[in-house]
Amino acid sequence: MMARTPSSIRFCWNFGFRFHYGHIKHYNAPGFQGGIHYDPLPKKARCLELAGSHHDKFFRKAETMAVSSPPTPRVKQSSQGGFTIWHGMRISELWQLVQRKPALHWSRWKQIGLLPGMACYNSVMALLEQAVYGRAIKQTELAAPPIFVLGFWRSGTTLLHSLLSQDPQCTSPHLYQTLFPWHFLLTEKLATRATGWLLPKSRPMDNVPVAWAAPQEDEIALCIMSLLSPYVFMATPEDFSEFWRTLDPQQLSAKEQQRWKKCLRHLMQKVTLRDPRRLVMKSPSHTYRIKTLLQMFPDAKFVYIERNPYDVFRSGVHLRQTMIRENGLGKPIFKDVERQILLSFQVCLEAYQRDRSLIPEGNLHELRFEDLEQNPVAELRAVYETLQLPGFDRLEEILRPQEADLKKYRKNEFQEDPEWTARVTEMIAQVERQAKKLSACECSSVPTSSRLEAGC
Repeated sequence: MMARTPSSIRFCWNFGFRFHYGHIKHYNAPGFQGGIHYDPLPKKARCLELAGSHHDKFFRKAETMAVSSPPTPRVKQSSQGGFTIWHGMRISELWQLVQRKPALHWSRWKQIGLLPGMACYNSVMALLEQAVYGRAIKQTELAAPPIFVLGFWRSGTTLLHSLLSQDPQCTSPHLYQTLFPWHFLLTEKLATRATGWLLPKSRPMDNVPVAWAAPQEDEIALCIMSLLSPYVFMATPEDFSEFWRTLDPQQLSAKEQQRWKKCLRHLMQKVTLRDPRRLVMKSPSHTYRIKTLLQMFPDAKFVYIERNPYDVFRSGVHLRQTMIRENGLGKPIFKDVERQILLSFQVCLEAYQRDRSLIPEGNLHELRFEDLEQNPVAELRAVYETLQLPGFDRLEEILRPQEADLKKYRKNEFQEDPEWTARVTEMIAQVERQAKKLSACECSSVPTSSRLEAGC
């Protein structure tokens, strides 16, 4: 793609980011056919090329940037209205947030002014709900091992989550349940009917429709309930320390780990009490937490989705800026966003490569966003076959009429940036080197404790 790129990287997407190293034919994945290959090309024709049949169109650009015509940018940007993630907190969580000295600005006076009243409301409703449902929540068992959707932000996790959640055998946390996790059992029916008109038609960063009953990522609820979430960075956009500290519960203190696990389990019990079907949970942050999730749910199923990394990066930057602008309490500050997205993307890929082998055989399926987008029914059938989930015929009947509309969905289109394209290229190369080091360690099949002792 660029003349100055030292070498091209060919992304073989058959089964995702499994890496090959010269004559090494697999990375702890028997029968795996994909990988990242270095192919030295002539200086005048160096490019990033997607290997394999019809997938070439995603990476096969002009041989040099000089003859490439960048597409006209088309980027969705709108407001999510007066709701922010912080309006779901109780008084205790709001006080914890205040102690962290969040950035404040007079232009956000409406959002800031609602915080005390909403915190009091949430606290009272939470107490009432505990009185009514407390015993039932504690006694609730999950209907079946949960399904966790994994993948970096903007990799297609929302689409995958939405499709899986339409299975009549499954349920997911809804938008209202994640924004008001402390009392949705008590208030959801009445509140959603009364406030539905306040919601925007689509999300501020893309064209995904918004509804109180739409599937939503559980990270929002975890942030509200525990403040042990990378999403806390939206209140302090100049300080990324909490973002990195809370990505993986293993980095937290024992007390904090216990609180995080308690909040996740409490949320899942409440959703199950409301709708006793198999849970489909989605949070990109969970990709960093495979060890912890397996400790909590040893029989859990996992579906990992990936996407063209350049699309992921550009869309990820847009998402991060939108999250800060819409949920921040201060003047929007986009400090070092590109570098932070690139680094967190790299850490995500490395964490997944490191921990994927911990998932029992038959409990993990990997797919590409580009394939899911073009043929959702076939891709989901493969998911169900791999994970040995029953009842796909019923889901297929629901999805078939939606296929045409799914293919018409308008995605954001971003301006090409040669400098950041080169940095993404180098990041992928670093991930490959790290994966090679891990493979050489030859410890992916031994217990986690031994792997940690070996420094892997």
